[in-house]
Formats: sequence, structure tokens, C-alpha cells
Amino acid sequence: MLRSPKFLQSSQFLHPPIPPSHPPQLQNIPTLTPFPIIKQCCKFSRRELAIGSSSSLLLLLSIQNLEPFLQSRAQAEENIADTNINEGQEENSNATPNCTNKNPTRKAFLDISIDGEPVGRIIIGLYGDDAPAGAARFSKLVSGAAGISYRRKEFIKIMPNYVQHGGVRSYGVDVELAKSTGSDLAAESLIDEWQRSYEKCPGTKNLAGTVSIIVRNPLKPPPKLKVVARKGKLEIDQEEVGIDPNGTEFAITTKDSPELDASALVVGKVLGGMEVVERIGQVKTVSENTSSPYFRVAKLIGDKRAVVAERGFNRPYSKVAVTNCGLIE
Repeated sequence: MLRSPKFLQSSQFLHPPIPPSHPPQLQNIPTLTPFPIIKQCCKFSRRELAIGSSSSLLLLLSIQNLEPFLQSRAQAEENIADTNINEGQEENSNATPNCTNKNPTRKAFLDISIDGEPVGRIIIGLYGDDAPAGAARFSKLVSGAAGISYRRKEFIKIMPNYVQHGGVRSYGVDVELAKSTGSDLAAESLIDEWQRSYEKCPGTKNLAGTVSIIVRNPLKPPPKLKVVARKGKLEIDQEEVGIDPNGTEFAITTKDSPELDASALVVGKVLGGMEVVERIGQVKTVSENTSSPYFRVAKLIGDKRAVVAERGFNRPYSKVAVTNCGLIE
């Protein structure tokens, strides 16, 4: 007897087909967008493509051209830095012998007396190589080659750190004697030499035992302007206030004296007789009176009596003079 088709259909629903033991492989889903989609989304004209390609090419060429320039610039900066370091090292190496390790080229002597009593001799070594103008000036004044000398000239100031000699006068017989031998007491060359030494050597120049020539007055005020009548016309003239040193006064330090660096040129050092210099420093002097209100008012209004009184400060009561001087060959 044949089965009915309805029964067959129902049996198929009652018994579903058994799935296979290996599951079917899934198809790989493409992640990239197909070319037609890109073409539809982003459309470029030939002109835009040409401009983009040319700009990219120019950018690459500029980078390639800049690379050697940047390398050469960096190399040049490194070379400049190396040269600056080498120059600084050379300056530091040359600063020590020129400023501290000076060698005397000539010797001079000064015989000193206090109130007519001889106290000893001071031997000075002169720096002819480091301060040629200053050493030549001191040598001429010691030996008398300038027509005048330090002989019978006195020390005019005794300070706690140094003693100062008055030198020769800028007027009278001293100037006439200097002119007779063709000597000039101007201090311009000494000032130039002081300027070079001041800029070249840092730190204190006037150390203990050094000999220096006074070449300038740092406390001197600038010239005052005044109106004068000349040939029926009013003209503006400059009036000098104070007197510049003539480059003959010298100082011998007993201690480090940085206060002299702004006015004195170091020309030598004491080689012997330092006890004589200390003996001079023990002479009693006129005490300063700058704290007095009368002196302050007189100095403020420009009273000449204040200038005269100031010159007398720290002046020795005793006569301290050079009895004899000369060069040691």
C-alpha cells in the first residue's frame, strides 16, 4: 500500500535533516572599498592631478637642495663655537704671564731720609716689556736724563695701603729744566698705556710691593661750561676744574691697593728695601676732616679753602724725601 504524500511531508517536518559534522566555511567579506566606489566618491580632474604632482615634486626637490645647506650651516656653527672656545683658552693662558708673572728688565734705587736722617735704600725692578712708556718715564726721572729727577723731592701722602711721592712740579724751574732737554711732562701716552693694561688684566693691579705712576685723577669733575666775551661776541667756553697729574707722581704699595687701579699705571715692583717703605708708612700724618659739616658745606659751594684743606689730608708731619736716586746697571 502506498504512503500518502501528506504523511511524507509531515514526517519531513518531524525529523529534520541532521547537519553535517563540519560546518561550512564562511566567505571572506571584503574590507576594501571597490574601485568603482572610490571613483564615484573622489573624482579629480587632470589639471588638479597635474598641479598636485608638480607641487609634490617641487617639495621633494627643495628638501634635497636644503639638506646640504643645513648641514653646512650646522658645521659652520660648530666651527665658530670651537674657534671661540680656543680663543678663550688662548686668552686665559696668555692672561697669567702678562698680568701676574711680569719680569723686571731694569733696576733703579731710591735713597730715603726722614727729617734729614737716612733710613735706607729701596731697589725697584721696572717692567720695560709690559709697561714700556711708564718704565721709560720712571727711568728718565730717576737717572736725571729728563733734565730733572726725583732727587730732593718729598713724599706728599701716606695712606694705610700705600705711600705717594709728589713727583716734579708742572710749573717753574722743573718745567724749564725739562724743556731744556726736550723732555715732555705730558701724560697722554701713559694714559693710553694705562687704558690697555686696565682692560687686559682683570682684578687688582696694584698688589703689595708694586710701584705705579699716577696718570689720571678719576675724581676730577667734568669741565664746566661758561659764557665769555671775545672780540665783542659771546662764546661758550669750558672751564677746567682741578688739575690733572703730570705723570711724575708715583706710589709704592704696602698692601693690596685696588683703589689705585683707576688712577695709577703699574711700572715695577720693590725688589729690596721693603722695610724702608714700611718705615715711611709709620710716619704720622694730618688726619682727615671730611666728616666736618663746615668742610662739607665749603666743598659743596666750591670754596677753594676746602680744596686746599683736602690736599693737606694724610700729609706727613715729618719731611720724607729722596736724597739720591739712579739706575743700577
